[in-house]
Amino acid sequence: MNTPSISAVLIPEELRITHTAKLFGLHFPLQLEPFVYSMADSMCEEYQGGYWDFFALSNGGFYMAPHSGTPFKVGCENGFDGALSPDAFGIVCCLYAYSHLSFGDGQFALSCSEHYHLLREYMLDHPEAGQVLRAID
Repeated sequence: MNTPSISAVLIPEELRITHTAKLFGLHFPLQLEPFVYSMADSMCEEYQGGYWDFFALSNGGFYMAPHSGTPFKVGCENGFDGALSPDAFGIVCCLYAYSHLSFGDGQFALSCSEHYHLLREYMLDHPEAGQVLRAID
C-alpha cells in the first residue's frame, strides 16, 4: 500500500505568527524558536543568525530552516561532521529542539513530542535523509 508523501508549504510572512501561535501558543517565541536558534549556533561555527523560513507540513507538522543559498558545515555531539543544505540543517535543528523540549511536563512537551514524529516522518523522504539521520542519531 502506497502512503501519500508528505509535502511542505512555505508559510507566508503575514501568517507566521498566527500559524505558530495555533500550534505552540506563547511557547513558540519564548521557548521553541530560541532553542532552535541555539541548536543552530551550537552545531555550526559559521552560523551567524539570519532570517528563517517557516514550513507547514501536510501531516500537521512544522519546521523552520535558514533562508540561505549555501550549505552549512555541521558538527554534532554524536560525532556527525558534514555539510547540510539549509533545509536539512533546519530540520536537524528542529528535531533536536523538539526532542529536548519533549522531556518536560504538560501540553507543550506533548506537542513537541508529536511534532518530532511528524517532522521525522516528513524527513524520511528528504533527499538528505541519510545525513539527517546520522546527525540526529
